[in-house]
Amino acid sequence: MATVLKLIAGSYEQITVGYRVNTDEKEWTAEADFTHHAHTASISAVAASERFVVTGSKDETMQLYDMKKRIEHGALLHHDGTISCLEFYGNSHLLSGGEDGLVCVWSTKKWECLKSINAHKGHVTSLSVHPSGKLALTVGTDKTLRTWNLINGRSAFIKNIKQNAHIVRWTPDGDKYVVVINDKVDIYDLQTASVTGTITNPKRISSVKFINNSLLAVAGDDEIVRLCDIGKEDCVCEFKAHETRVKAVDSFMMEDYCVLVTASNDGFIKMWKLHLKEELESPILLGEVNTTARLTCLAVWKPSSVQQTTEEPAAKATTSEELIKELSKTKRVHIATEEVILEDESKPKKKKKDGGK
Repeated sequence: MATVLKLIAGSYEQITVGYRVNTDEKEWTAEADFTHHAHTASISAVAASERFVVTGSKDETMQLYDMKKRIEHGALLHHDGTISCLEFYGNSHLLSGGEDGLVCVWSTKKWECLKSINAHKGHVTSLSVHPSGKLALTVGTDKTLRTWNLINGRSAFIKNIKQNAHIVRWTPDGDKYVVVINDKVDIYDLQTASVTGTITNPKRISSVKFINNSLLAVAGDDEIVRLCDIGKEDCVCEFKAHETRVKAVDSFMMEDYCVLVTASNDGFIKMWKLHLKEELESPILLGEVNTTARLTCLAVWKPSSVQQTTEEPAAKATTSEELIKELSKTKRVHIATEEVILEDESKPKKKKKDGGK
């Protein structure tokens, strides 16, 4: 039986395009499934859960689409400025970051903003949620990397990275994370919150995607996609994906291979078959579609690709004891807020007066 799969892309032309992918044949084909012109400015971010697709724009709004009912589901209005990043946590929550410095946590049940966090003094450029759902990382134009306790929406740790990072991503198992600054990928360890290695790309990096815990797909301002091993701190495979620069890269697993999806300024979305072997070989082109639009962002929608919510590995120690305790619990445990109050470690002079309320 063919896998139900859709490719969603945003564009400078304010339009979101969706393609249904036929995976039956050896060569995959993508047919136009929908177009939405709900935004009044270029689209800056897109994210997909099992049911919803959400797009963010320079028009300061987020537009929701119900993929099951195939209808528009309204707009989310909270940010003042461009929506810079969107990420679903499973099917229950959406996080959004914007040029207003805010990170908002949304419930997908009633689409209400549960928490609005003043995350950065400048723009929020990227965010990433830990696989446990209890931590988030953000980077912004105030040259900081910030760790957030999502149980109470408070800052757990602030690191001055001296430059403006534009991408941050956790590894799938959550014991490492990467921070992208221009053409450089800094690899951090959760236990020490310090850089353990660096990978340099020939061009400025536009998009990264973890294929597994060690392999990172890196796309930049050229036509090449590079697969980097964060353990070896080196590029282990590279291939020409497009005729012009690659704007976005995503991936998902099939039964016995990985599919890389790339989107470019040239309007093409391409799907690549990658066998995850000891010695990586260049991916094989499975199929492509010409959207004729100038693409800005990309997401893959798979109804079966629910994020794992059970048997998450216990996260390792980070910067505060309380957080270690929290992350060692499973997500199903109800957590009392008094157990997880964290001090902002960058401002030790600030003392809580409520004495552990």
